[in-house]
Amino acid sequence: MQVAVFSTKHYDKVFLDKANEAGHKLHYLEARLTPATAQLASGFPAVCAFVNDQLSEETLAVLKAGGTNLIALRSAGFNHVDLHAAERLQLTVARVPAYSPYAVAEHAAALVLSLNRRTFRAYNRVREGNFSLEGLLGFDLNGKTVGVIGTGKIGCLFARIMLGFGWICPDI
Repeated sequence: MQVAVFSTKHYDKVFLDKANEAGHKLHYLEARLTPATAQLASGFPAVCAFVNDQLSEETLAVLKAGGTNLIALRSAGFNHVDLHAAERLQLTVARVPAYSPYAVAEHAAALVLSLNRRTFRAYNRVREGNFSLEGLLGFDLNGKTVGVIGTGKIGCLFARIMLGFGWICPDI
């Protein structure tokens, strides 16, 4: 099947080519999918879109008129898709069912550490040859209370990671 893949980055090509066991013909486009760029998919029975693509009623109508019947999202979220319009136009919309909850929880922990230790600021200073510690001191997470709103898969895994900051082992 011919697939127009919008909002393509280099890493998308690498992973999609590797995962394309079915032998679909993937046509990579750097452009975001919008009402103005939807005509680029003319003649393609399928379109692959990402989170910043605009799958409004206008975009979907252009896709349908060009022969598209399937929209495959490279995201779990679908709030950027007008699902009512897709249904009226008889377009099938498929999405990623979920991301690795471990990857998301671990990324959240990395962000906490980066903010606490001001890693972004330290990185920029080192690039400038400035090795001053002024304004870079964080604090120990050990013994601190961390609030987790929502304890689904990701929230529970994040809480487990946070427990590793001093609550599992006895104090030293």
